[in-house]
Amino acid sequence: MKRAAIFLATAALAAPAFAGGPVEVAPEPVVVAEPAPVLDYGSDWSGFYAGAQLGYADVDSNGAGLDGNGATGGVHAGYRWDMGKTVLGVEADWDKTNVDLGAAGTDSLDSIARLKVQAGYDAGPTLIYATAGAARANATIGGADLSENGWSLGAGATYAINDQWTLGGEVMTNRFDDFDGSGVDLDATTATLRVGFKF
Repeated sequence: MKRAAIFLATAALAAPAFAGGPVEVAPEPVVVAEPAPVLDYGSDWSGFYAGAQLGYADVDSNGAGLDGNGATGGVHAGYRWDMGKTVLGVEADWDKTNVDLGAAGTDSLDSIARLKVQAGYDAGPTLIYATAGAARANATIGGADLSENGWSLGAGATYAINDQWTLGGEVMTNRFDDFDGSGVDLDATTATLRVGFKF
């Protein structure tokens, strides 16, 4: 009799556990993996571009008496390769110059054209670069139209206003030795403000 009572008591206690059927186990929380961080290399500088520039030139003839300064204006075009933080490029530019060389007013630096390579750093919307290349200048010296090949070296920065338009500046030193056999060495330092359009 005692055994029957114990059995009935045990059954009564266990009954609520079986009344609802099997016990449901709460699902494990779903863990969503965070996406891998995307490295931001700044603007995409790859592609063709062209633009115009306005600036200033200061010319020194190293003691030959042909010195002066004046306004410049011209056009430029080039292509860049964006490789992450490093940007490489080639560019051609041409500046019409208005620089009188001497008090007589007959000598002048008339134009400078350059073919340059660029190496730059992509700092987000800003490209900072060094540039160097070959240069050719036209001048009027002693009443004669002369031209000479030389070299140029400089640096610049370009800011991307949006995906297509840019605004920047560039400073160059340009050297022309024994200008067209005249015995005059010309150094021209140019500083320009540039606006560009990326295709």
